[in-house]
Amino acid sequence: MAGVSMKAIKTRIKSMQSTRQITKAMELVAASKLRSAQNRAIAARPYSEALYAAMGEIAASGLDLDSPYLRPRPAGKPLYVVIAGDRGLAGGYNSNILKLAWARMEGTDCVVLPIGRKAAEFFTHRGCDILTDSFREASALTIGGCYTIARLLSRGFLNGQFSEAYLGYTHFASLLSQTPALLPLLPLSGIRAGGGRRGSLLYEGGPESVFNAIVPEYLGGTIFGALCESTASEQAARRMAMDAATKNADDMISDLSLRYNQARQGAITQEITEIVAGSEA
Repeated sequence: MAGVSMKAIKTRIKSMQSTRQITKAMELVAASKLRSAQNRAIAARPYSEALYAAMGEIAASGLDLDSPYLRPRPAGKPLYVVIAGDRGLAGGYNSNILKLAWARMEGTDCVVLPIGRKAAEFFTHRGCDILTDSFREASALTIGGCYTIARLLSRGFLNGQFSEAYLGYTHFASLLSQTPALLPLLPLSGIRAGGGRRGSLLYEGGPESVFNAIVPEYLGGTIFGALCESTASEQAARRMAMDAATKNADDMISDLSLRYNQARQGAITQEITEIVAGSEA
């Protein structure tokens, strides 16, 4: 029995060592991807801020601005653009943003545009009205794809297909903190409170046409920025999760090694006892 027990323990040790190699490798890969993702997220922030400031400047210029993007649409359904990951093993990254979005959507008649395989599977499983599943791969979504989504949102909102639009993503605060957030996209009702400077500016084609032309660009930049934030958050969460898994594997290997040595010592002691008992007989 002692031999069988030792063999089982030794098998488990080898299994845990293999698991540790996998989790350690995934941690190193996530750490490598995190550096570039973090830099891209930080670099993407000024673009959306500049466009938002430009729209705020137009809205605060004292001109009579009556853009359809500033008013809720009487008809249509709310649209939720939700960004999640393509794979698991990232701690609570996927579940946190999906739970936040679902808490807002559950029980309402709405449309969802999922970005990422986990988001597509989550909302499809719950029978949600999916606008399009063309963006199932978040890792394959480029800045051009983000502007395609922005134009889709803009047309749908102006046509009355969507009454309002929200963006669910994960904000990258730090390596240790990633916060799920639900950002209102349309209508841009809060833009009138923008801190733009007031002055006698002339807009070629009129302020409203300039404002309406900027809105899709702003939405595309915002979606791309949210995608960068989410990607950095996913890599940070995966790095932390794999680091914790590696430490747990180390603890289990240490505990199993101790049990193996105890079993081996017990087997040796039993053999010595049997030899002594046989010699005395």
